[in-house]
Amino acid sequence: MEDKTFNALEEGRELQLDFSKISKVAQACRDVIPVAVQDITTKEVILIAYTNREALELTVKTGIVTFWSTSRNEFWIKGKTSGNTYAIRNIFVNCEQNSLVYQVQAKAQGICHTSNKAGKARNCYYRKLNFSDLSLENLDP
Repeated sequence: MEDKTFNALEEGRELQLDFSKISKVAQACRDVIPVAVQDITTKEVILIAYTNREALELTVKTGIVTFWSTSRNEFWIKGKTSGNTYAIRNIFVNCEQNSLVYQVQAKAQGICHTSNKAGKARNCYYRKLNFSDLSLENLDP
């Protein structure tokens, strides 16, 4: 297992929600909608990302989930460099047609770019909010 530098945002216990994310997205990428990504087998929510028309069309055409990166303003195939891509299985559209749910099957073990202490992959929702003190509890140490 390689040594990783501790990242307070991604590994810490302090709640640091980015309430300005949507306004940043709206300023940088006007034509996107959010996508909740769910593992088709476990039903775990893996991550929330964004798509635009072209990324959606690529996802449908290739069968590999393609997002629109709102931070880099480019197509983003999650796991392209690591081989941990997602195969699309179902796409659901909400009633207002302004968000999607992708049901996916991971093509490899890795899901999130973070891992637990044992070096095993996990989904991006590995911390739970403690209501008593608003700290984060790691569910997958």
